[in-house]
Amino acid sequence: MTGQGAIMFAEQFTLTAKSRATLNVFHQPSAVTPKGVICINHGLAEHAARYARFAEALSGAGFHVYAHDHRGHGATTAPDAPLGTFAAKDGWQRVLDDTLDVRGHAQARHPELPLHLFGHSMGGLIAVNSTLRNPFGLSSLIAWNMNFSAGLLGRAGQALLAVEKMLLGSDVPSVMLPKLTFQDWAKKETDGCTAFDWLSRDPAEVDKYVADPLCGWDASVGMWQDVFKLIFHGADDRNFGGLPKGLPVHLRGGGHDPATEGGKAVTNLSDRMVAMGFKNVSTIIGPDNRHECLNDINRDAVTADLLCWLDRLPA
Repeated sequence: MTGQGAIMFAEQFTLTAKSRATLNVFHQPSAVTPKGVICINHGLAEHAARYARFAEALSGAGFHVYAHDHRGHGATTAPDAPLGTFAAKDGWQRVLDDTLDVRGHAQARHPELPLHLFGHSMGGLIAVNSTLRNPFGLSSLIAWNMNFSAGLLGRAGQALLAVEKMLLGSDVPSVMLPKLTFQDWAKKETDGCTAFDWLSRDPAEVDKYVADPLCGWDASVGMWQDVFKLIFHGADDRNFGGLPKGLPVHLRGGGHDPATEGGKAVTNLSDRMVAMGFKNVSTIIGPDNRHECLNDINRDAVTADLLCWLDRLPA
């Protein structure tokens, strides 16, 4: 059992994925009569155990919860995925494969219950893209703090990564991308004491992140290239054609989140989906929230908002 601080997941197991990855998976069973299943996808340079507190709250509300470490993160291992790398080739596709395998496992264990897919930040990119690939069996999609609005700056980042790959290789940490992302975002919060105060207004949560050896590392050139592939695939409206227009979608962002331009990227996805004809898109931008809403000072209210939304979904 493992988790964040004193809160721990009830079960930890490994799942052999079709991609040959050995996925580290956590499970928190519902503490009351179950009414659904939620699969969690974590963000870049962190790991699934950080979601134990969130899982406990979901469990108390009647949800079985599953959370796995993505390739190149946490305790998940794969022959072609050392820490900081998704895969030697087609890593963005392999990480989607793995997510679908965890979904399938959860559905097989609880076939009678509705399944909801949650993703934070990079996990939001993964949740959306895996749903675009296979929406069947999902009762809702929940994507928070993700950014599909890279635009021209994203294309410039891809060009820089191509140069780094040529000069350094794909399996070494990128030199340029941390400067354009994590390090640049750190400059946006001038009242902080660490390079990660842009994550949360709660100093204790930031300190936990900084002290965690499985958090805050620099992703490889190849992983960053895969992240951009996830971004630009989700940025193309044509890829949403197979998604049911009635699928409930819950989007959330932070008004002080530099990774999403103060929530503008989240609102942009919402506006795109509404324009495409999606009929059940709920969007919340917490005006004072930073990047990690689930670890911010109003985290209990954030979780309560989600639970209220889930309760309103049609049976």
